[in-house]
Amino acid sequence: MRASQKSNSKKKFDKDSCFEKSGTKFAQKVVLKPAGYPLVSLIDDDPYIDDPRLFEAYIHEIRNQWEGRKVQAGTHLFDRKMFKGFACRVISVEPEGFAIGPKTKMMLAPSAPKPERVEKTPAIVSFDDIIGQDAAKKKCRLIERYLEYPDAFGKWAPRNVLFHGPSGTGKTMLAKALAGKTNVQLIPIKATQLIGEFVGEGARQIHELYERAESVAPCIIFIDEIDAIALDRKYQELRGDVVEIVNALITEMDGLSDRKGICTIGSTNRIQSLDSAVRSRFEEEIGFVLPNADEIEQILQTNLDVFPLPVDPAFNVKRFSKEAVGFSGRDLVQKVLKTALHRAIIEEKAFVEVEYFNTALAELKKIGSGDDCQQFYA
Repeated sequence: MRASQKSNSKKKFDKDSCFEKSGTKFAQKVVLKPAGYPLVSLIDDDPYIDDPRLFEAYIHEIRNQWEGRKVQAGTHLFDRKMFKGFACRVISVEPEGFAIGPKTKMMLAPSAPKPERVEKTPAIVSFDDIIGQDAAKKKCRLIERYLEYPDAFGKWAPRNVLFHGPSGTGKTMLAKALAGKTNVQLIPIKATQLIGEFVGEGARQIHELYERAESVAPCIIFIDEIDAIALDRKYQELRGDVVEIVNALITEMDGLSDRKGICTIGSTNRIQSLDSAVRSRFEEEIGFVLPNADEIEQILQTNLDVFPLPVDPAFNVKRFSKEAVGFSGRDLVQKVLKTALHRAIIEEKAFVEVEYFNTALAELKKIGSGDDCQQFYA
């Protein structure tokens, strides 16, 4: 009798906990938590749901795309219907490891109270930290005034500014310095992050980026490597996935929503390949140039002063700087100074020898700066 009761109890558990169809066992309940767009997220990595019932209704509408899939805690389910690429993290499955079925209950995990947004404080960079680029710094006074007094400019505001010039010449640093000087938030983004896996994803992120900026204005949106998306139309025929991103960017740059206190700074080292429609939206173009011999000397000496090893007293920085003309400060720091220092450490030298600097510079001259568009700035 007890054996029979145990058998009946087991059958009852199976009936209540899962559903069977063609040998597949379906879970009774799956608890989810929204994860946003984790692969290309710009705004929220852990979004807060204001209306749980609405979210569960959304899950109910798209759940059939996951039916038959076995899930376990920690895995992600991606929406490929309504909001393509949106992810939900599986918190728990009852029973564990079973598949999602037509009768599986999909629930939203309880969430804590909505947290206050805590912005990351960027590293403080001042104009004095940027050696050279005097013309660029002077032009940036206009942006500085606008961010300090956004209501005073009206339709004359410099809302869209293009930084252009060879790689490693301080474009990103100057944007950081501007944000620090005016005490506004810098929202940096690489243009390549805007290229999503699904059609419409990039455009959505552009609009969300500007909505985020509006909530913290005055601020700077810094789009690095903007040429990755804002290509000339003849190149866009080969890269059709960026056309909708470009159109969304143009819409925001035109200021159809009349957002005040937002300055978009695009950065490129391929200005000649930019789409003319995008380029025309920039009210100001600020050029950056390679450092001259005196500026190179300042860059080198500033970095040599913080070397963890002493430098051979025979090393003549002024003479070396004249030999290094034609390269950016970043190239010289990363590919000459760092290379020489690492070699001295590997070879267990008491100081960095002159030969190490000369060899590193000779190697850099062989390969160039690594920037494939230097001919634009010859």
